[in-house]
Amino acid sequence: MLFKKPNVVIKTIKEIDKMRIAGKAVASILKQLSCVIKPGITTKAIDIFVQRQIKLFDMEPAFLGVKGVDSSFPASACVSVNNEVVHGIPSFEYFIKEGDIVSVDIGVIYEGYYGDAAKTYAVGKISTQAQKLLDVTKLALEKGIEQVLPGNRLGNISFAIQSVVEAAGFSVVRDFVGHGIGRSLHEDPQVPNYGRFDTGIKLLVGMVLAIEPMVNEGNFRVFLTDNNWTVVTADGSLSSHFEHTIAITKNGCEVLTR
Repeated sequence: MLFKKPNVVIKTIKEIDKMRIAGKAVASILKQLSCVIKPGITTKAIDIFVQRQIKLFDMEPAFLGVKGVDSSFPASACVSVNNEVVHGIPSFEYFIKEGDIVSVDIGVIYEGYYGDAAKTYAVGKISTQAQKLLDVTKLALEKGIEQVLPGNRLGNISFAIQSVVEAAGFSVVRDFVGHGIGRSLHEDPQVPNYGRFDTGIKLLVGMVLAIEPMVNEGNFRVFLTDNNWTVVTADGSLSSHFEHTIAITKNGCEVLTR
């Protein structure tokens, strides 16, 4: 079998400057959502808030209108609740309740460049197991980011994430992965959340990656729901999602969405 070599786009300092501005906007909106996501709010209300904030930053939503299997994504934010892994479609019908975990994925476009990040929020008092799931996913992301160094191998990011997750008794989703990002929302290379140490392409100064562990409480299997967007865990267990956009610099790495 022949494997296609990744077509990695190296960014200039000026391009990363624009992505930094996009990333700070995303980080700001995700921070504000901590005060917005409360019991009684609909997932659509979360999306409306995100859309308004993106407009205030004079940017464009990256997800709205993205083409899928048979439709375009109808919202500015992906809002995924409990066993929904990614690409949850916001709705006026679902009201957030105490004990939910809510993953919000946001992307923006600033002068043609993308910023992308996600966070999972605990709604009120959640179960001990759910809190552990959130903590482990966040730790896995941080351990992955520690491997983003010039000359390091891409597989070391994947290996670090998988090691943290599986040591805690959880599983990493295989069907959806992180990615390069820049003038397009999804660029090469793919960044799996599982892999072998010291494998994959070498990381170079100027690469920008969106690293996003998606971690399931149960097994790693997922399936696509009837709306052809929302992905859920196959066993109905909880799922958590954290993401940052990271630029590789001569000094190491910079988290653009911190």
